[in-house]
Amino acid sequence: MRRRRNSAPGGSGAAVVRGLLASVVCAASSVGAAAPLEPVQVPDTLAQRLQPCMACHGTEGRASPQGYLPRIAGKPAAYLFQQLLNFRDGRRSNSAMAGFLALQRDDYLREMAGYFAALDLPYPGPAQTTGVAASPAELARGAQLAHRGDPARGLPACSACHGSALGGMLPAVPGLLGLPRDYLIAQLGAWQTGQRHATAPDCMAELSRRLAPEDASAVASWLAAQPVPPGLKAAATRTTAAPLACGSIERPAR
Repeated sequence: MRRRRNSAPGGSGAAVVRGLLASVVCAASSVGAAAPLEPVQVPDTLAQRLQPCMACHGTEGRASPQGYLPRIAGKPAAYLFQQLLNFRDGRRSNSAMAGFLALQRDDYLREMAGYFAALDLPYPGPAQTTGVAASPAELARGAQLAHRGDPARGLPACSACHGSALGGMLPAVPGLLGLPRDYLIAQLGAWQTGQRHATAPDCMAELSRRLAPEDASAVASWLAAQPVPPGLKAAATRTTAAPLACGSIERPAR
């Protein structure tokens, strides 16, 4: 027997194909008729640019409670500007910071630095540690390194660059008080391993490599345990030479 053909040209299979094509055409027409999406307009304002900073560094740059994100409020403007440049240009390694700053112009970064530098906010009590209790001997060693250094190891006192009160020195040296121990140790380690750089000659990288691991722990523990005196400010511009050649001090701005 001969198989019977469909009476309609193309048969039921062709009808299905024609139906699908019709559906596609209708859907395309619907998409074409829809109103185009309006682009999102992000305001080009200082407040908008500061939002990522505050998400990590806390409201008004007071620092986060986790221990690794420092206070940026009240730091010298030239220092903050340098660090923004360092993150953007790869001298400091942090993918989040690099992503936030990748397309920011120098004048934007200088404006951001100026905003946080102008904040005059009280400090909380001594920065919290992650359960690490320093012994009296370790704290005594930390105090020695902070105020007198260790000439036998070629280590000048921290206060020689960061000011006698360790509150920083204008125009571009940050204070060391009010920072968590974890953050201080992490930064010393970053300089020792080449994960953090500053403008050459990089004095902090050189000094950090002279520190024994127990000394890095001692000075970080002692600094984190100190209360911040009320009204502490960065000292005026130095009148004596720094103990080591330091590019970030000698060329604080671009």
